Amino acid sequence: MSPLSGKVQTVLGLVEPNKLGRTLTHEHLTMTFNCSYHPPPPSHEALSREPIMMKNLFWIQKNPYSHKENLQLNQETEAIKEELLYFKAKGGGALVENTTTGISRDVQTLKRLAEETGIHIISGAGFYVDATHSSETRAMSVEQLTDVLVNEILHGADGTSIKCGVIGEIGCSWPLTDSERKVLQATAHAQSQLGCPVIIHPGRNAAAPVQIIRVLQEAGADISKTVMSHIDRTIHDKKELLEFAQLGCYLEYDLFGTELLHYQFNPDIDMPDDNKRIRRSIIQYRQIGVPRALPAYAILRGECCLEFQMEWVRLLVDEGYEDRILMAHDIHTKHRLMKYGGHGYSHILTNVVPKMLLRGITENALDKILIENPKQWLTFK
Repeated sequence: MSPLSGKVQTVLGLVEPNKLGRTLTHEHLTMTFNCSYHPPPPSHEALSREPIMMKNLFWIQKNPYSHKENLQLNQETEAIKEELLYFKAKGGGALVENTTTGISRDVQTLKRLAEETGIHIISGAGFYVDATHSSETRAMSVEQLTDVLVNEILHGADGTSIKCGVIGEIGCSWPLTDSERKVLQATAHAQSQLGCPVIIHPGRNAAAPVQIIRVLQEAGADISKTVMSHIDRTIHDKKELLEFAQLGCYLEYDLFGTELLHYQFNPDIDMPDDNKRIRRSIIQYRQIGVPRALPAYAILRGECCLEFQMEWVRLLVDEGYEDRILMAHDIHTKHRLMKYGGHGYSHILTNVVPKMLLRGITENALDKILIENPKQWLTFK
């Protein structure tokens, strides 16, 4: 049994699980995302170098990974502090910070933010996708990688005594690389030693989550304490979703607030969108084969919206998986902060929850998703 058993480990130390309150399970407060810079078309190169201004904000919103400054979230500590205070005022209590080695984790800043806002911040141990792995990381054995993960939780991360409280987000590409596979195996070994929570960033392919769960299972992981992130951009088929849910991990819908007409990481994916940007009559939707129960503006030609996204959440609730659902925003760029006209860390509490209540998801189910499920996941066995 882990010495952390029955507790949640924040950057300020151990806390009782019932102290967390409403919890966002996948956010970033300090990261850089240079590894995902997408050079813009030649005619837009000047835009990618300009500061963020009103006149280019719409372009940045639609091309967030082609604007260099937008990828430096670590420059906005004071703005993020204000947002966390606002999140707290709107009923928020805790946040899992998923920044790991390779994308500028800064546990000292996380500690300061927790001290100054009163928000419980849980920091992530481990490594992001292969593209951010150092040569030293790639050369490590599974046993050595396991030691790194265990040390970051038991003793402290990045040369400090500030301890991580979750492994992840562990980054996986598609297809999975050898280095990423070793990190997954090490994650399973560390989890089996510590009884800790784990969170995974899957590759951008519908087959990726199942492959990752199989690797973790074979290495001895506790799938019931594991979160699969980004379900909303990864699994879009009802049958596949319900089959995956049977594997027993947490299903995280963590891209609320994201509005991308063109998903730069994978143009084949039509990202869920919070706006009812496509409105058609019920008759038109029936003509293209959309089930009668689907809202009239839910989906057309693969373009999703909040209504359709919530249909998936409601489907999982109706199918008995309400104790496996988690929600977050995965804020990792500047333009999504309120300072730049974005939705901020309070979007789910202030905008999404009221809409979900209107669409028939009960307060009890929402308390499960936002309070009970994160608490159960984050508590060490």
